[in-house]
Amino acid sequence: MSKIVAYIRVSTDGQHKSGLGEDAQRAAIVGFAAASGFEIAAWFVEAETGKGSNALERRPQLAAALEKAKALARLDKARIYVVVSKLDRLSRDVHFISGLMAQNVPFLVTELGSDVDPFVLHLYAALAEKERNLISQRTKAALAAVKARGVTLGNPNLAAARAKANALATPRADAFAASIKPILDSLGGMSANAMARKLNARGVKTARGEQWTSVQVLRILRRAEGKAA
Repeated sequence: MSKIVAYIRVSTDGQHKSGLGEDAQRAAIVGFAAASGFEIAAWFVEAETGKGSNALERRPQLAAALEKAKALARLDKARIYVVVSKLDRLSRDVHFISGLMAQNVPFLVTELGSDVDPFVLHLYAALAEKERNLISQRTKAALAAVKARGVTLGNPNLAAARAKANALATPRADAFAASIKPILDSLGGMSANAMARKLNARGVKTARGEQWTSVQVLRILRRAEGKAA
């Protein structure tokens, strides 16, 4: 069984401590490895603010993951991949990703599959960078337009803020359900209780960093199928 090195990145120290975002990435990598026949040889988890993070010296866990992959490649005399759940967990900066590829360590992105070559990864990286710039431009333009109309920026209405938070939580929950679904599919035929035991045995956590129960498994299945959870 081929080995891989898993890399997870969360955007802030607070997210790292709470597990926010980490479990979904971990579940996606675990499911990908199980479906593709890979053995996860090591895990590296990075917590950074994003500012100045497009430099390898500011990403010590990524640097460590690269070195681990190189060491395993020398030891096993085999091609060892560093695996991430999404390309933006590496970066949205195409030059940074190009620099990583120059390290002679191949990358795999679970959402893109195992047959994506470096050229295609460069294309995706360029698209991600363009999308980031467009979002930034649209956000600035929208804020400027609102301000020009004399609207006070900010959110003094607590109820509205809570409604907005709930609206944001739904796509996050959908994304987490989609990342867990491949693992549950690989356990087809089992009861919800048995699936929960398997997830707990593998060290996969719920979105809140807790142990699985049959109720939570059923909720994930319903959500992944597009039904109300």
